[in-house]
Amino acid sequence: MSEQNVHPGMNLGYDGGEEEAEVKIFGFWAFVMSDLVTFGLVFAIFGTMAGSTAGGPGPEEVTDLTSVAIQTVLLLGSSFGFSWASLSMKYHPKSRWRTLGWLAVAATSALGFLVLEVVDFHHWTTIGAVPQRSGYLSALWALVGLHGLHVAGGLIWMAAMTGQILVFGLTDDIKSRVTRMGLYWHFLDVVWVGIFSMVFLAGVA
Repeated sequence: MSEQNVHPGMNLGYDGGEEEAEVKIFGFWAFVMSDLVTFGLVFAIFGTMAGSTAGGPGPEEVTDLTSVAIQTVLLLGSSFGFSWASLSMKYHPKSRWRTLGWLAVAATSALGFLVLEVVDFHHWTTIGAVPQRSGYLSALWALVGLHGLHVAGGLIWMAAMTGQILVFGLTDDIKSRVTRMGLYWHFLDVVWVGIFSMVFLAGVA
């Protein structure tokens, strides 16, 4: 494989040339970093509001560590499945079904994560832990909800990529798009680990 046909990070043989591939990857990294700034701001807001419960439900009432732990396992499992999809795409480019199978694992795990998150939101509502109750709850809903919306958006993106793979196969352009989606998907895992440790674990410690 020539140096002009090396896809950064994955060596997928992207035929647009190294310069074009690097521009696309750099542009997507810029997007991820801007999203990181957004999450950082919401984390900062949560940090300032962590003790502002206004007599309402606090961390002990809203935190179900069993549910949060299962959500964490599911999201990490989804990232694991996506990693295997990327490896399958690289080493078995003629077997689209192998890649699609691992994408299905990633999507199913992420969907399970979202279902449990919705159950938690419903529980918070039933105990009066609604966003307008206190600054703490407003920040909690904003942070967890923002991450959940990102996961939901990622599932829509994954569905679109699945359709493209079914129609066009594992072309170089599609490999490039899936690789960029992998950056996004693993980024959401990192953010969730921050939420799990800094919001839920720290809240009940």
